[in-house]
Amino acid sequence: MNVIETLLGGMTRDAGVQQVVVGAFWTAVVLDSDPPRCGLASMLRGESHAAGPPIAQAGRLEDHGAFELAGWLRSASTEQASVGMAAYNALLEVDEAACEEINAEEIILARGTGRRVAVVGHFPFVEPVRRVAAECWVLEHRPRTGDLPAEEAGKVLPRADVVALTGTSLINHTFDDLIGCCRPEAYVVLVGASTPLSPLLFEHGVDAICGTRVQDIPAALQAVGQGATFRQIPGKRLLTLMKQYP
Repeated sequence: MNVIETLLGGMTRDAGVQQVVVGAFWTAVVLDSDPPRCGLASMLRGESHAAGPPIAQAGRLEDHGAFELAGWLRSASTEQASVGMAAYNALLEVDEAACEEINAEEIILARGTGRRVAVVGHFPFVEPVRRVAAECWVLEHRPRTGDLPAEEAGKVLPRADVVALTGTSLINHTFDDLIGCCRPEAYVVLVGASTPLSPLLFEHGVDAICGTRVQDIPAALQAVGQGATFRQIPGKRLLTLMKQYP
């Protein structure tokens, strides 16, 4: 079973949708629940909308239930899948007591010092990791200086001791292929606010899940709607769920 079907198959609740905000870089879905809950996801955009609107029901998304929107994770439209990821994150019951307030950079630096590290996505922690790793590869769809094209993943990931995968790989449906390239003994961290804090990901080879919970919904929505980058979004809490080993 692919990772999307695992995640959706583990969803046991539904709720009405109070608000959907599709910003320049982030998407937010707020549940009509008591108290309201908000999920975030990166807004991934396709190359064009020549074939039709990328979000067919835009303007009427609150007419759908949250579980129906979460099912859009299956969509070939990355815009619809982004909405689906945000809806899933809003619905997800997270055991915050089982999480740690530690960010991905700390984990990757601790695990990657003196080892071979592969990072899928050019995250802000790339340069510190490059300084301590024995070898560091950064795979990116739009490579910067020192990065490798994302297409090199099949050559690079099997060589890595520590792998940081972007949570957007769930949205663009590359996660299964990427995790399949990693060695079974590699330590895999799933990184980014799109990442759902679901222990079901441990079944798919992930060792640490680094995600986000929204605490101040009005502040976060205002920032998302005004084109905020992740660091500009207030009212959020960074949490990590770690796989427990015997």
